[in-house]
Amino acid sequence: MVSSPSKAQLKRILIVDDMQDNISLLEAILVEEGYIVDTANSGKAALAKVQTTPPDLILLDAMMPGMDGLEVTRRIREQKDLPFIPILLITAYENLNAAEALDIGANDFVRKPIEYDELMARVRASLRLKTT
Repeated sequence: MVSSPSKAQLKRILIVDDMQDNISLLEAILVEEGYIVDTANSGKAALAKVQTTPPDLILLDAMMPGMDGLEVTRRIREQKDLPFIPILLITAYENLNAAEALDIGANDFVRKPIEYDELMARVRASLRLKTT
């Protein structure tokens, strides 16, 4: 079921992943659902985009070279001047320390390989956090 584009387009999602194929897949899904999508291929680029135009939601790869998703989450949560932005970590690793990730500010997780229905349900649930 496709979300109403007029409602979804009010929401901007930042996808952060070091793999362009992953970005392209997520971007295609979210654009089809009517969301506005921005992308970053590193933690550093993501932090710069969050600072200039904070998104409504961040889909963040947990494992990236340089600055991983946990460090990006930590740095975003330390910026008290930012509005609340739900962070959905994406991981292929079963051994991700979920307790640590939640403690530093992640709101939810999606495991790779990504399943469409689960992704969209978690995106909608995360965006509801923003509006409550």
